Amino acid sequence: MRTPAASPEATAPTSADAVVGAEGWRAQEMLLMREVMKHIGKSLAPDVVLREMLHLCSELLGLNRGRIVLADNLESLMDLPPGSSLKVASAHVRYAYGLTQAERERGRFRTGEGITGRVLATGQLTIVQDIDHEPTFLCRTVQRADLPEGPVSFIALPVRVGLSTVGVLACHRIRHRFRSLADDLSILGILATLIGQLLELRFTVEQRTRTLEAHNMALTQALEASPARYGIVGTSPALLRSIAELEQVAATKASVLLLGESGTGKEMFARALHLASPRRDHPFIKVNCAAIPETLFESELFGYENGAFTGAVGARAGLFEQADGGTIFLDEIGELPLSMQTKLLRTLQEGTIVRLGGKREVHIDARLVAATNRDLAHEVALGAFREDLFYRLNVIPIRLPALRERSTDVHELAIHFLNRFNQANQRNVNLSARALQRLEAHPWPGNIRELANLIERMVLLGDKSVLDVADIERFLPRTSAPDMQRARWQADERPLRAPAMEMSVVRPYLPAGSHALADLTEALRQHGGNRSRAAQALGLTLRQFNYRMLKLNAAPPDLVK
Repeated sequence: MRTPAASPEATAPTSADAVVGAEGWRAQEMLLMREVMKHIGKSLAPDVVLREMLHLCSELLGLNRGRIVLADNLESLMDLPPGSSLKVASAHVRYAYGLTQAERERGRFRTGEGITGRVLATGQLTIVQDIDHEPTFLCRTVQRADLPEGPVSFIALPVRVGLSTVGVLACHRIRHRFRSLADDLSILGILATLIGQLLELRFTVEQRTRTLEAHNMALTQALEASPARYGIVGTSPALLRSIAELEQVAATKASVLLLGESGTGKEMFARALHLASPRRDHPFIKVNCAAIPETLFESELFGYENGAFTGAVGARAGLFEQADGGTIFLDEIGELPLSMQTKLLRTLQEGTIVRLGGKREVHIDARLVAATNRDLAHEVALGAFREDLFYRLNVIPIRLPALRERSTDVHELAIHFLNRFNQANQRNVNLSARALQRLEAHPWPGNIRELANLIERMVLLGDKSVLDVADIERFLPRTSAPDMQRARWQADERPLRAPAMEMSVVRPYLPAGSHALADLTEALRQHGGNRSRAAQALGLTLRQFNYRMLKLNAAPPDLVK
């Protein structure tokens, strides 16, 4: 194997004919490059461009039987981290001109094997001046008998992508010709570089396409199977975890218990569970147990027959019957009276109800979804909730995250509520980036409901088209001492004990969303001992207020009569 300078036949003649010939070769080179670039302009697909490149090398420059050998694991290059190189074990002919199919199939090389394998291993240009005198030349692809008589050269150049030698551009060259070897090497070097750039561009396009396809698939799945599908706004990990649990159990018939603070969107989750289930085309009945007077629970839930009580003219189906085939959502189930808890347990166990004043059992097929912001296990310990009903409801508990656990969702939720209230009130109020950051930093003890109410106030009372931090501060609630204490309890999630009272009763752990004794007594003092107004100020019904006072074993303040 010799270098170009070692062969006088490799240099161009110095006669006038040779000079004219050299000009002709330059014209051929320019034509080749124009045609190659024209094909690249039409298509970046390597299959089309590289085959035509080899064809033009043969027809215009006499560089025959050109082939491009590429690594077998070339596609692995897309998965390599930046700065690393591809390890090539073997390669084969991917593109060729002037080779038969059988010759192309024979063109397989291990790294270091023959001249082609050596170029793969070293990444260095190799020139064989006469293949008949080079013992490492394999003649594997084209048999020597199929080549012209006389000295035949073989030129092999590395094809690089980044730091990796991924292939070889090679061809045969007849030595007795009026063209400088240096000119052939120059044009082949340009083409080898162009091949590497085309492959790199192809990998870049494929990698970005793959990334976009994965992103689009994730967006499609998000739209079809997660929050957006159910109208739930947000993509925080805590929210998506709850959604995933919800979808896992949607197709079952088991009762679901939604746990979480007040204002976390339990009704929306219950509706999402219904929409994700096979019952989606049947009724979704929601019941706020805290809003039903104790004397009306049975008739509301189970219905009544004609004459069951004074004023019962005609029979009426209860809410369970109305939900037949669908889902019934019992919100604030902790407010259910003990007498009704027994009847609800029987309905869940037997799948039947008996109307008030009736004797006939009515079969119903309604899935129960219950929700509470109370610690029902503690209610059971206090005797305020039936243990057997608790275990019946607690088959599949799903905890809904508080808004402070979804800080990344505040921005999206704020924009969502802005759009809704702007449209509803024909306003055009927006928030600056700094204002949105301020909202994200707020603790939100009232969760999503508090955020929605705050945004509505901003839309209705805001005096600018774009509100900044200073503009929204007046709308943000000031945190009171009881609120701060409650926030600490919620954050720590530790049982708290009240001072010793009669029978050394330990004050129960107050779950997120409940009210401490200090809250209740302070509300009473502020409203002159009026329990109805105090309850209203805390967002409770009178019955809820009284129950909490009882649960906390609190003697009413002196001013309460």
